[in-house]
Amino acid sequence: MVEINASLVKELRDETGAAMMDCKRALVEAEGNKDKARELLRQRGVAVATKKASRATSEGLVVAAIAPDLRSGVIAEVNCETDFVARNEEFVAMANAIAKTALEAKAKDVDQLLAAKIGAVTVKEFITERVAKTGENMGVRRLTTFELDEPGVVGHYIHALGGKMGCLVMVKASKELTNKDEAMAAVRDVAMHITSSKPQFINRTEVPSDIIDNERRIEREREDLKSKPDNIRDKIVEGRVDKLLAERCLLDQPFIKDPSKTIQQFLAEKGKAAGGDLTPVKFALYILGEGAGEAENDGEG
Repeated sequence: MVEINASLVKELRDETGAAMMDCKRALVEAEGNKDKARELLRQRGVAVATKKASRATSEGLVVAAIAPDLRSGVIAEVNCETDFVARNEEFVAMANAIAKTALEAKAKDVDQLLAAKIGAVTVKEFITERVAKTGENMGVRRLTTFELDEPGVVGHYIHALGGKMGCLVMVKASKELTNKDEAMAAVRDVAMHITSSKPQFINRTEVPSDIIDNERRIEREREDLKSKPDNIRDKIVEGRVDKLLAERCLLDQPFIKDPSKTIQQFLAEKGKAAGGDLTPVKFALYILGEGAGEAENDGEG
């Protein structure tokens, strides 16, 4: 049998985009003839994977994974071309395996994730193999990783209908919690609320002053206030701006499962049951395809 060296396998992989093991098998079968090996890969549909990379990936799933100690988590958007593939059990399993790998590798961005190992191959090679198998382009568009270095929990929620949106939330606690199950249930409810209500900030201190000033200017110039005396107009403007800020800030929003209380009040109640005050630190809200084609960010709130 012809000995196949690593450099020849790498050359074939670079030329075709096929996985290392597929390249090696093809070269062995072709007795070291690279052209024949390339033909074998084409016949098996493996070498066409990289050609599909230029095709748009507008469908897919939002997936998440949480560490067993509840102190770290990741949320990612894994894309494909059609909703049919996105709903396929194999794609769902692939996306969840990628999220788990991102968590284990503590990947901070997509490049780190693609270089991480999933079994014997890298995540990039793992995806390439699936592209060859399904005939559809696939990829990871973005991910966010949270890791606590103080008491608290990281939790998530993925919308049940199709996995097209989800949220990762990091909540710190005033001390080590005595009931983490209670805390996790609360954090999941907060993540679900964020997915539904889509706040922009956690609290009012996070709102940039230029946004507040702009809202004041807009409200002050409304037609229904032009005839009002300055002191009355100022009070009405502040009231309206206060209402707008409450709509945009997580802690001020009415909790979707019980609108009689705000998220801040809900967390205060749940903190007592969990054994420590619970305070949201940051969140990442992912909606499938949001921001595609625009400047990327990490999706943090």
